[in-house]
Amino acid sequence: MPAQTDRQTAPQGPSASGTTPAGSTPTGSIRRLHLPQKLRNLELFLLIIACAINAGAVVLVQLGALGTIDTQLVLLGAGLSFLVFGLHVAMRFVARDADPFILPIATLLNGIGIAMIYRIDIANNDAGWESASVRQIAWSAIAIVAAIVVMLVIRNHRILFRYTYIAGFVAVILLLLPLIPGLGHEVNGARVWISFGSAATFQPGEIAKIALAVFFAGYLVRNRDSLSMVGKKFLGMRFPRLRDLGPILVLWALSMSVIIFQRDLGTALLYFGLFLVMLYVSTGRLSWIVLGMTLFVGGAIVASQTLSYVNGRFTNWLDAFNPAVYDADGGSYQLVQGIFGLAKGGLIGTGLGQGRPDITPVPQSDYIIASLGEELGLAGIFAILALYLLFVARGFRIGFAGQDDFGKLLGVGLAFVVALQCFIVIGGVTRIIPLTGLTTPFLAAGGSSLVANWIIVALLLRLSDTVRNQPRLVV
Repeated sequence: MPAQTDRQTAPQGPSASGTTPAGSTPTGSIRRLHLPQKLRNLELFLLIIACAINAGAVVLVQLGALGTIDTQLVLLGAGLSFLVFGLHVAMRFVARDADPFILPIATLLNGIGIAMIYRIDIANNDAGWESASVRQIAWSAIAIVAAIVVMLVIRNHRILFRYTYIAGFVAVILLLLPLIPGLGHEVNGARVWISFGSAATFQPGEIAKIALAVFFAGYLVRNRDSLSMVGKKFLGMRFPRLRDLGPILVLWALSMSVIIFQRDLGTALLYFGLFLVMLYVSTGRLSWIVLGMTLFVGGAIVASQTLSYVNGRFTNWLDAFNPAVYDADGGSYQLVQGIFGLAKGGLIGTGLGQGRPDITPVPQSDYIIASLGEELGLAGIFAILALYLLFVARGFRIGFAGQDDFGKLLGVGLAFVVALQCFIVIGGVTRIIPLTGLTTPFLAAGGSSLVANWIIVALLLRLSDTVRNQPRLVV
């Protein structure tokens, strides 16, 4: 009798045929039922906090700059929050196991950017329906809808592996579009835009970085053996054979072409750096990093001596406070004003709505970090950098947790492209590296950048859901 009692109360495992005995519920199933609910509830809690902070930031901007509260932008922001919660609801059905931190972080960064762009609109007496902040809200809505579509259409990231070379072809087409006469549009000397009518512009290179990440991941999975297993050792590193240098030379040539024909140093560095990091993760060879950095630095030095555009960037970086450089056409005036704005912010900033970020040229796009640094101070900049760090760390965690090589490379690539873009932009504003024309992810004004980065959010969420649902060996 005791033996029968023990047998009835003991946990019932799968039978020899692989099915669960009737009347029993495996422990793993109980955990799988409760874990997604906890993840989504945590995400909902963080989203509420993020939306409250965003609304508070807009109200503080109005009180600091106007001394009164205007509900128009607050209501527009509420509509944007409604879309974000719509994405959250969609995830409860199609991505229940997705990472709970990525969406709240992106929402908070996007909202802070809108608040600062609105602050600059007020300083420029441009707070109507045609203002930059309203356009940013409209583009944010389009970007979030695009993220929802990606989540609903791509139910498993592995399907992208089938379209490796199509993604590469699409990336090349997107990069060539700005060079087409009549379609390409030049902004501040860089030809990276395409125009639709008199006012609407779009930067196809922002979408190209996602297509390139998909292409690099698929290509490296297919060709990893030839890129990692052969070669000769030199100085403790195994260098590839000459015949295996084709991919890196092609990407180097593409990057140099972007510098020469599109006059965009930052985009060239972004594409080449993305390929180098994904190549290193795929092969584990440090020699690829050494070769890649040597090629790019060498090419940049040659370009600085032969191309006036690149030479001007280096001159402004190295001798920014020289009066002749400061006052020159296309000189270091913008860079120096941004540094002065950061200095004025000090530790805790002047307060939202109480600084003068509008003194710096294009403070809502290239220099939004300097604008935020002036009004939020060093503490605020550190908080924003911490949000980026957490976003990238979650992306790396998603990538390295994956059991398939394509998902691992894609996750790392998508997270790294955000990290590298932040370094290029913030490094240029703070004079660590030469200034380029890239946008700060989620913060800066720009519709193409918002759409691309929200698509990255959707792909990382899809990857994290797939990773958690992968079968694992239970010991």
